Amino acid sequence: MATIYSPQPPQAHDGGEPKDGAIARTPERSNGGISFPAWLPWLGGRVLSGLATAIVISLLVFAATQALPSDPARVILGPDASEESIRVLQHQLGLDRPIPVQYARWAVRAASGDFGVSLDSSVAAGKIVTDRLGNSAVLMAIVLVLAIPIAFVSGIALAIRRDGRLDRWTMNTVILFKALPAFVMAIGLILLLSTTVLPILPAVSLLDPAISPWLQPSYLVLPALTLILTVAPFLLRLVRSAMIETLEAEYVSAARLRGIPEWRIVWTHAVPNALVPVIQGIALTSRLLLGGGLIVEVVFSYPGIGNALNSAIEMRDVPVIQAITLTMAIGVVVINLLADIATVLVTPKLRTSSRPRLRAGTRAKLKLKAGGV
Repeated sequence: MATIYSPQPPQAHDGGEPKDGAIARTPERSNGGISFPAWLPWLGGRVLSGLATAIVISLLVFAATQALPSDPARVILGPDASEESIRVLQHQLGLDRPIPVQYARWAVRAASGDFGVSLDSSVAAGKIVTDRLGNSAVLMAIVLVLAIPIAFVSGIALAIRRDGRLDRWTMNTVILFKALPAFVMAIGLILLLSTTVLPILPAVSLLDPAISPWLQPSYLVLPALTLILTVAPFLLRLVRSAMIETLEAEYVSAARLRGIPEWRIVWTHAVPNALVPVIQGIALTSRLLLGGGLIVEVVFSYPGIGNALNSAIEMRDVPVIQAITLTMAIGVVVINLLADIATVLVTPKLRTSSRPRLRAGTRAKLKLKAGGV
């Protein structure tokens, strides 16, 4: 579930001209000489809400893995094992105990980072998550560092020149890329840059686990480029939509009537107020990239957390499935929390309130907002 916020215009004065910067000072509460932001209690509530969400997610993850048509004892011993051996191993693993007891034991161990041992490779599930999550984090960082500035600058430029020839051509191209599934984009790039036309990049990302992914850039280009072409169109349309909405606001029209230079209106007043939906769009994109884009990782055989989850599901590797799913779910909770905090910090009306009221909406509404103008 994503969160949508409406940008708040700066307070007007002297006939409607926006105040420079439109930044209100945050009221603080004093407690024994120590000052705290007014919204700190709200943050505490959001953290507690996030912890409650993580607990609920752990229940769902455990219940879902219990429903898988597989028996870890049979997976470990193989199909030729005797029933007596299977029952002995089930007892040793605690699989013959009541489900609530099994969940309590698993939750306590998971809280300390112990998710058990992989049924397929006999490697600690936590180590698999750590190694693969590091690879996905590298890919995620590359995509965000490149896609966000491109989308932000392009969206602002297109909003300023709305309905021009460049705007129409760019938006048609963006819609085309946005309509293509990620696997089609990936296969097209492989055909273009790895096989027939320009065979200059490897078609699969066979990373050496002993070397940092940063030192193997040739294996990162195609997966990163695919994800950039997948998420950048969404962010660009979102920035453009938010900027157009802000530039058409009454306080911006009043500023133009008072003779304020257009560049100052755009960068001092319009851009800060357009940041709120953009922050939520970046959070939505980050949640997508957290798994490295499961389809993209599978197509390029990129050793990320999404590909590891796909392999674990194929092998019915319950400990790894539990570890990866819970890690990704908690990551989504953390991203949502950071996005809400960033929204409060960049919105004066929310930042100066002791109880910020944030309008909730669905992910679909956020996507619709990106394409609504």
